Parts: sequence; structure tokens; C-alpha cells
Amino acid sequence: MPAPWLSLLDWWFGSADSSAEVVKTRNRLWFGKHQANDTEARERFGDQVEEALAGGLGEWAESPKGWLALVILLDQLPRMIHRDTPNAYAGDQRAQTLVQHGLKLGRDQHLAPLERTFIYLVLEHSEDLDTQNQAIACFTRLLADVPVTERNYFVGSLDYAERHQKIIARFGRFPHRNAILGRTSTDEEIRFLKEPGSSF
Repeated sequence: MPAPWLSLLDWWFGSADSSAEVVKTRNRLWFGKHQANDTEARERFGDQVEEALAGGLGEWAESPKGWLALVILLDQLPRMIHRDTPNAYAGDQRAQTLVQHGLKLGRDQHLAPLERTFIYLVLEHSEDLDTQNQAIACFTRLLADVPVTERNYFVGSLDYAERHQKIIARFGRFPHRNAILGRTSTDEEIRFLKEPGSSF
């Protein structure tokens, strides 16, 4: 019987052989706002997302691939299924806890480099500066592990981590989340949000 997380990982990563080819075919799924992708995520995996958000599927985290899939259910898919609502971030705390525990066990070292980026992205989504610094350290080590011929995506991943860290170092939070979460933006944050690259 196939593992219950295989269909999610197959959908998320596709079947290309190299990291560069996976990125080429799946990048539009992972990043940016595309209604068709959000709808597909909801229709295919919405029930699993809600089960994970309710604290279920913990047994998935007992293996590296299941851990990765559970983290994606909690961190990536709510941002699609519940886009622009507070529930987009509803899985963040559990995802953070799962990632930190898994990293202590070295589970990320059993994943392919591209898979590891979606573990470290959880750290990048945190509004805690120490965790942001941890994300940069993880992406820096990851970049050193990939072949030179496949580094472009991973260089970009590190760059994004550094950009996220600078925002948290400056504001202590992501200003672009304020309106969604009902937080009042400061005058400095309002000015910042008018700048290109201020939202992720």
C-alpha cells in the first residue's frame, strides 16, 4: 500500500529528473498567485490540510518524506487554500515545531536538496529573528551541497531568505501580513509597503 503522502509529493514536485527541470515545471505552482493552482490544492488536498491544521496526521512525521509532506500541508498549502485570510498562517506554529524537531533529528539530510528548501522555507516564514538567522544558515549550507550546474535556484533561495531576514530585523514582523491579521501598521510600515519587493 503506498504511503498516504505520496500523491501530495508527486503533485508538488512532479517527475522531472534534475532540480533545474523540477523548478522549470513546478515553479508556477509554488510561487505567485494563481487561482487555478489554489483551486486544485483545495480540491485534491483540502481535507488533509484541515486534518493537519486540527493536529492530525502526526504519524507522517515519523519518516523524512512524511515529515516533508506534513510540513507542506501545514505551511505551503494553507497559503494557497486560505489565501489572503488569517487561516493562511494557521499551520505556521505547528509547522515550526515539526521543522525544529526534525532538524534536531537530522531528517533534512535524508531529503533531496530541492525538498529541503520547503523545510527551510518554514523558518523563513517565521516572525522571529533568531529563526530567520537559522533559515539563512540552512540555505547557506544547502547551497554548498548542490552541484555548481544546479545552483541558480538555490542562490535565489538564499537571497530570498536574506530579504525576509532584513524585514524581520527591521520591523519584528512582516508588514504585508498586518491587514490580513487585523494588525495596525505603523507609519514606517505603511511607507515600506509602497516599495517594490515589500510583500512575499
